Amino acid sequence: MPAPDPTVPPRRGINAKTAVGVVFVASLFMSIMDTTIVNVALPSIGRQFGVDPAGVGIVNVGYLVSLAVFVPLSGWLGDRYGTRRVFLVSLSLFTVASLLCGAADSMAQLTTYRIFQGAAGGMLTPVGMTMLFRAFPQEERMRATRVLMLPTAVAPALGPVLGGWLVDGWSWHWVFIVNIPVGVAALVFGLLFLPDYRVERAGSFDAAGFLLSAAGFGLLMYALAEGAGQGWGSARILVSGVTGALALAALVVVELRRPEPMLDLRLLRDRIFRTMNLLSLFSGAAFLGMLYLFPLLMQDALGMDALHSGLMVFPEAIGVMIASQVAGRLYPRIGPRRILVVGATVVALCLAAMTAITPESNLWAVRGLMFVTGFAMSHVFMPSQTAAFATVPARATGAASTLYNAQRQLGSALGVAVLGTVLTAVGTVTVDFAGTPVANLAAYRAAFLVASGLALVAAVIALSVRDSDAAATMRKVPGPAAEPAEEALQDVPRGV
Repeated sequence: MPAPDPTVPPRRGINAKTAVGVVFVASLFMSIMDTTIVNVALPSIGRQFGVDPAGVGIVNVGYLVSLAVFVPLSGWLGDRYGTRRVFLVSLSLFTVASLLCGAADSMAQLTTYRIFQGAAGGMLTPVGMTMLFRAFPQEERMRATRVLMLPTAVAPALGPVLGGWLVDGWSWHWVFIVNIPVGVAALVFGLLFLPDYRVERAGSFDAAGFLLSAAGFGLLMYALAEGAGQGWGSARILVSGVTGALALAALVVVELRRPEPMLDLRLLRDRIFRTMNLLSLFSGAAFLGMLYLFPLLMQDALGMDALHSGLMVFPEAIGVMIASQVAGRLYPRIGPRRILVVGATVVALCLAAMTAITPESNLWAVRGLMFVTGFAMSHVFMPSQTAAFATVPARATGAASTLYNAQRQLGSALGVAVLGTVLTAVGTVTVDFAGTPVANLAAYRAAFLVASGLALVAAVIALSVRDSDAAATMRKVPGPAAEPAEEALQDVPRGV
């Protein structure tokens, strides 16, 4: 069955780009915010169910492991059953799982429902990104990436703020219930307006690839999430980490031998796709690690509550949104290389400057530092995500999106794991001359320096980027006369 042209408005007169953008942004916002909003509610959840702080962390670990397991599966599901169908089913499951989490009356129930929620979230982002990049031609990819800045930048920062307000004013149940109206609205809009793409053949199911990727990503994500708390030398963490790494090594061997692998690792032969994935791994680890570390510093060293520490983070999101307009205009003129190098370098400098934060620091200066960090980070996020897919054939968009999102999940977990390990190794609490326990700022300084180092590695990687590889994404949007050429550039879409 031939695939409809994504530039043709779907039924009811809504353009395909608008339809995909609205549904994906709403869903991605809900999914990303869910990873940070729950953190604020964990103490309240632990108190209600009589679980200590170490035990209540399973609520997040189950979600992250499930997320990691289902990201690799998403590409094949989208190609086999159609991106529209898989996306809407995933959105439905995520919304229902959010309702069940909000209604849970035991830790076992909540953990189970979070696993379901993670499975749905693991498919939402890769499939949604595939739809978005199929709806936008190469020369409009920067516009598509700009669309993603809202959920990518605002959701992680808004999560702690909204979560603190909901937990303090209502109860922890509302951090899950808040997803329901967003999910229902996005689902209804998607059912009415999302375009449909189809292909002749999607390929057979790669059972070996799925089992190895599920074991590898799942166990490694568990080890990264729990290593700092349980200790990297504990038997459970060692076994999980080593087994996960071995499974991923076996996955590479198996997938490179299969003609139709679940994870098409051959795409990493593409120079700019490989470079941008590596750059995104380190920059994402630095950024998400900072978002984990900064609120802890605000609460432990400055004595803020969760709500006010979340508000201190929010200038970062404002910086990202403002910079998205600047980066979007610079990209077609000068290419991604210089933007990435400068952006990652400034992020590294800002993270290093955070080592100077003390209880005596001017809070407006700290907010300004967060704003600059977000402003610079936008100059990393947007060019890297746009350029990553510059030379990927349209038929491989689904597979490329799966790889990119698997790397991004590992990068996020890696950043939190590394910085959490630094905090544990140095010790977040010390005693003063009177023997009173106080926050140990040295631990936070060391962690911020490590985060700065991760961002600096990303800047070094950016030096190897070639603007010529991203030329397809730097062209000006063609007018009506150029539409036939644009159509020729668009390969047959892969997936429904």
